[in-house]
Amino acid sequence: MEVGHAAAQSGNWEDLVKFLLMARKKARESYVETELIFALAKTNRLAELEEFINGPNNAHIQQVGDRCYDEKMYEAAKLLYNNVSNFGRLASTLVHLGEYQAAVDGARKANSTRTWKEVCFACVDGKEFRLAQMCGLHIVVHADELEELINYYQDRGYFEELITMLEAALGLERAHMGMFTELAILYSKFKPQKMREHLELFWSRVNIPKVLRAAEQAHLWAELVFLYDKYEEYDNAIITMMNHPSDAWKESQFKDIVTKVANVELYYKAVQFYLEFKPLLLNDLLIVLSPRLDHTRAVNFFFKVKQLSLVKPYLRSVQNHNNKSVNEALNNLFIIEEDYQALRTSIDAYDNFDNISLAQSLEKHELIEFRRIAAYLFKGNNRWKQSVELCKKDKLYKDAMQYASESKDTELAEELLQWFLQEEKKECFAACLFTCYDLLRPDVVLETAWRHNIMDFSMPYFIQVMREYLSKVDAIKEKVDKLDASESLRKEEEQATEAQPIVYGTPQLMLTAGPSVPVPPQQPYGYGYTAPAGYGQPAQPGFGYGM
Repeated sequence: MEVGHAAAQSGNWEDLVKFLLMARKKARESYVETELIFALAKTNRLAELEEFINGPNNAHIQQVGDRCYDEKMYEAAKLLYNNVSNFGRLASTLVHLGEYQAAVDGARKANSTRTWKEVCFACVDGKEFRLAQMCGLHIVVHADELEELINYYQDRGYFEELITMLEAALGLERAHMGMFTELAILYSKFKPQKMREHLELFWSRVNIPKVLRAAEQAHLWAELVFLYDKYEEYDNAIITMMNHPSDAWKESQFKDIVTKVANVELYYKAVQFYLEFKPLLLNDLLIVLSPRLDHTRAVNFFFKVKQLSLVKPYLRSVQNHNNKSVNEALNNLFIIEEDYQALRTSIDAYDNFDNISLAQSLEKHELIEFRRIAAYLFKGNNRWKQSVELCKKDKLYKDAMQYASESKDTELAEELLQWFLQEEKKECFAACLFTCYDLLRPDVVLETAWRHNIMDFSMPYFIQVMREYLSKVDAIKEKVDKLDASESLRKEEEQATEAQPIVYGTPQLMLTAGPSVPVPPQQPYGYGYTAPAGYGQPAQPGFGYGM
């Protein structure tokens, strides 16, 4: 041992080899053979070294291999580690020798994560990316090792190779969420065009909050909306689309997500957004939102921005709720558009609006059809006189007669009749007689016709009145006759009943022998009845009850 230390310190390895060979012949001690192997390695006698270790020996080969590795004698260490099948150290040694393929084979035999990492990093440094990927596939399946591997690649700028390796790893049986997540983050940084496809395929296997942050940092707004939707953060998805419409907004996606938001205030922000960004699609959005939208608030908003006409289709679609604000907004639009038919249909179908206010606004409209609707509204609110006056003013004679008839007001009908005479509308006078027939008093009509010398125009009315009264008199007479006949019949029946009392007696027996002796009268059996005066014939013995 002293000789070995002295030779090592002086560097006389050749002399030490000779000495140890001689010593080995005398005694095959473990220490001698171990030092001999190391001395052969130091003198670079690799052939003799290999021959020695392959033969029988008592040397500590692993120990010598470690000493050679520490001394950077990698060729000798390679032989020694290979001899003892220490594939982990062998792979490390081969890496230092630049034998990357052999190092990968050694790492495969060692099957150690530490060895795989060492070989992988060495291959990356040596730009042997194909071999590095082979090693990396055995590392990425361990979630704890993934971050270190990714950082090693990124720190050296090998982004393409890292992405390629992770893409290849997705098909592994042991693929985990971290791999899909990190690949998505890498896409967001270096290949944003591939991120959307990756998320559509594997959104359920990524850590969405982590990828959300990466997408936001990379300003990938469309992908951010997609992730918010899958993560059920619908409010954030809508806000993102409104903040970045050129990149993130899609009509179908927006309408699908906006119905799921929790904050209803976003509805009105969405309406404002569409009004500025896509006004022609605003009605489609409003119809989608209508089940949860406050229609009164919506109408007030569009009234303030003076865009009620733009949302007319929406207003028509929700008018079936009979909302006052919606009805009034639509009615105003119909007035502006001079669509009197639509206005009339609207007020007939939906009555929740300020009738009087609308009637007063239409009362002075320049179009007669709208003034006609005003009269119709006054009629509907029992303002009969005002309604008839408006019809008279516009010479709507038929409407005036109809409203007077519906009012059931005799005074109003007679005033209308007088007005027709003042206007010398004799034909209207005749028509009014029949339209308001039930309300007019025949004596007033007769006097009016006589005073104005228009008996010819009133004659059909009087004929009808005469016919009606005669029919009534005939009907009454017929009823009286029937009552008299029934009364006479009743009296006759009463008299007949009194003339024929009920008498119970016995039938007369036929006697064939015996003297004819008169039998004294007997008391009849019938409930105490006695024979009336004039009926003095004697009763005959019998069996009672006429039997």
